[in-house]
Amino acid sequence: MPQSTAAVSPLVQFIPLALIFIIFYFFLIRPQKLKDKEHQKMLAGIDKNDEVVTSGGIHGTVVNVKEKTLSLRIDDNVKMEIEKSSVAYIKKP
Repeated sequence: MPQSTAAVSPLVQFIPLALIFIIFYFFLIRPQKLKDKEHQKMLAGIDKNDEVVTSGGIHGTVVNVKEKTLSLRIDDNVKMEIEKSSVAYIKKP
């Protein structure tokens, strides 16, 4: 029996790859971009006396806000300077 050798269009071969990319975009890439944008907005809104939690789990009160860093009061007479990007979230009162 002879086998058929029907040629498949290169465009048809590309469709599954395009569908996989679209699925990855809507389920992985886009939500991460939205989360990053929301985190950057939160970091821009940090103000003095806000209570924050760092990604390392340190709880503190903002004493001073600089361009890229924050000074946190951890305890009486204990302050530390951290990167703004390490703030995980601002505690709500």
